[in-house]
Formats: sequence, C-alpha cells, structure tokens
Amino acid sequence: MKKVLPFLPERPVKPRDYGLTMVMDKGLSIREAEDFMSVGCKYTDYVKLGFGTSLITPRFRKKIKVYKEAGVVPYFGGTLFEAFIIRNMFKEFVKFLDKYEIELVEVSDGSYDIEHSRKLEYIKTLSKRGTVISEVGSKKKEVVYTPDEWVAMMRAELDAGSVKVIAEARESGTTGIYNEDGSINNEIIGAISENVKLENVIWEAPLKSQQAWFIKHFGANVNLGNIAPNEIIPLESLRLGLRGDTFFQFLPDDLKEKA
Repeated sequence: MKKVLPFLPERPVKPRDYGLTMVMDKGLSIREAEDFMSVGCKYTDYVKLGFGTSLITPRFRKKIKVYKEAGVVPYFGGTLFEAFIIRNMFKEFVKFLDKYEIELVEVSDGSYDIEHSRKLEYIKTLSKRGTVISEVGSKKKEVVYTPDEWVAMMRAELDAGSVKVIAEARESGTTGIYNEDGSINNEIIGAISENVKLENVIWEAPLKSQQAWFIKHFGANVNLGNIAPNEIIPLESLRLGLRGDTFFQFLPDDLKEKA
C-alpha cells in the first residue's frame, strides 16, 4: 500500500504493543467469525467475546480456534468475570479460563461494584497465571468518577499487574469517558492522557466520531476498543488517512494547502 501512496502513517506489525485494535464479538456465528478473520485478522489484535456470551454461544470452542489460528487473541468480556465473582466462584472462573485455554483475561467492575483493593488482588493473582487487562469505569450512568479517580485507579491497576487498562464506554459509547450524547468528555480524557502512558490505555470507541477524535489527537497508533467486526476495515482506513474524517491528518503542509 505504501508503494502506491506516500505519506501514510507507519503501523507496527503484529504482534504489537501499541496501535492495538480490540473488536467486540457479541455472538458471531462460526461462519461470521471466519468471514471476519478473512478480511480483518491483519488489523485485529484482540477479540473480546462480549458480556457473558461465552456461556451460551453455540460451538464456542470452534470459534476460539478460528481466532487463534488467524493470529488474533480472544478473551472473555469483563462482565463474565463479574458474574463469577458475585457468586463467589473465582476458582471456577479460573477453571473456565483453563478449560478453553484463554491466556488473556479482563478484570472489570463495571456492573458489579467490587472494592478496589479487592479488584487489585484479583489482578495480582491472575497476572501470575497469564496476561491481564483491566477495565476502569462503571457501566452505570449514576456512578461518576472524578478525573483524578480515573487516573489513580488506572495507575494502581497497572502497578498491580495489568498490561493495559481499558477506559470504559460500553458498546454504546455513551458513558464513562463520554457524555450521554456520545461526545468526548475532555476533562476525563485529558487527565488520563496527561498522567498515564498512552500505550497502556485502550480507549473504547465504538462510534466513528470517537475513533476519528482519538486518531486526530493521539495519532494513527492510538489503542482503540469495542470496534464492531464490520468496522475493522473502515477503522484502519481512518488510521491511515484514507477516509474523509482523517484525510488531511498525515499529509505534509504543501498538500494540505491544496484543500
């Protein structure tokens, strides 16, 4: 592609530590997962098997195999972790991870309010087993954290063993780091970006306007999550300046002057 067009931003090759894209699978069939991987495996790093769908998706083991064979890392949504924890079934959760050979685990408290010190202990314990990413922020609109609280929780969870922290927005993109209309909460995002290393944060950004905002402000290789499977190619187009929203983002000034 870069031989055809100059001035496209560099994208790290997989497996990569930054410029990550996390896609949410909310219950794709095996055939849909195969179709998704046929066009999206190059651009997808993680696939979150959303909510508690892992318990009810037919031929679930086969779908995990499809993702792994395509070079993509599948993992269970944090809501499933919370569903086990509220029932005092942490050991059973670990057995479930082992059963399906899931190395990456998400620790969250978006639906079930877990005392933060307890959440940190789960992160420490699970990080000894494999790789942990943790989600910060509540799915409940009535639960509001100050910018300082966002920063403090993210830092603590990274220190506890998370390799990345996810900034909560739900699949709707209307809570957490966003306002109810889906617009950017500049105060929260500004505080996080100034106090937490960008390569350690995955911003949930299900809406195109949100994806474009992050790319414009933090560059082509910002980590983005909660992307729909059919949006993986459109998102990569945004990252490379091959879509109207970011068309001029990576061009030199003399070409921008032609606009």
